[in-house]
Amino acid sequence: MSEIHKFLFDGLPVRGVLVRLTDAWTEILRRRAASSGAGSYPLPVQNMLGEMVAAATLMQSNIKFNGSLILQVLGDGPVKLAVVEVQPDFGLRATATVTGEVAADASLSQMVNVNNHGKCAITLDPQTRLPGQQPYQGVVSLSGDAHEKLEKFSDVLAHYMLQSEQLDTTLVLAADDKMATGLLIQRLPMAGAGNLANSSGSQANEDEIGVNEHYHRIALLASTLKREELLTLDADTVLRRLFWEEKLLQFAPLAGESVPHFSCTCSRERVSRMILGLGADEAHSIISERGAIEVGCEFCGAQYRFDPIDVARLFKVPGDLPPTSETVQ
Repeated sequence: MSEIHKFLFDGLPVRGVLVRLTDAWTEILRRRAASSGAGSYPLPVQNMLGEMVAAATLMQSNIKFNGSLILQVLGDGPVKLAVVEVQPDFGLRATATVTGEVAADASLSQMVNVNNHGKCAITLDPQTRLPGQQPYQGVVSLSGDAHEKLEKFSDVLAHYMLQSEQLDTTLVLAADDKMATGLLIQRLPMAGAGNLANSSGSQANEDEIGVNEHYHRIALLASTLKREELLTLDADTVLRRLFWEEKLLQFAPLAGESVPHFSCTCSRERVSRMILGLGADEAHSIISERGAIEVGCEFCGAQYRFDPIDVARLFKVPGDLPPTSETVQ
């Protein structure tokens, strides 16, 4: 079962989160492999997407945001787009769009940042928006301060957190075909509530960037964690090996419905709204050409089919959902 472990370092301005996504991650891969038009991801893409899933789960657990957190990489290489969405109950989904050949040993930049134009975006979309409220979004490049290409997704996110939150952050991420996992170590804000939705920061926070000795010591310990250890050792063993000299305050792992799990928010209603957005002329044109409108969800693989009767009924009574044509998972 997938796990989230949160902890604090007693008396120090440092917190941590460790996630281990097993069934939630393998379900994403299973659905992708079962997709008739796509098939399994190339290994480098699989591992990159797994690291993104772990990272997005870490961030959602860290900010306690009542809405969806969407992590995207928009690339200028063979991987044009990779998206992860994590709901406040840790329902998650992910997909990647691969349009070119990916070498078996492709690096991050070779997949998504060939010409150094790749971007990473984090969006926070509240469940209940106030009038006029828009989702919060932050965007950073996939390069460092000297415009050098970053080859670890963990470095991309650490760079993002430093820019947007003025908070030192260390991440260690790993993924294979059985697990997506990650460790986050972060310096606590000196004052106020520092999180992705409140990026104003404070002078005190800025003054501590890169100089807090407690964070620096703990971050160095975290950075010694090897990929194989993260993928094979249980959470208690990882924390004990890294921080056996530190006094940890560990919270009980999430349980029940709050455990990370695969969940897709697609629905026949949403597809109906999309078809209505096309307009009657375009929808009927597709029906004339193909005999039906078929839409597949890239996240979960669900297939939605609207035959001529469905489409006619949809435009006859806008907002009504056609009762026919089953959804195929």
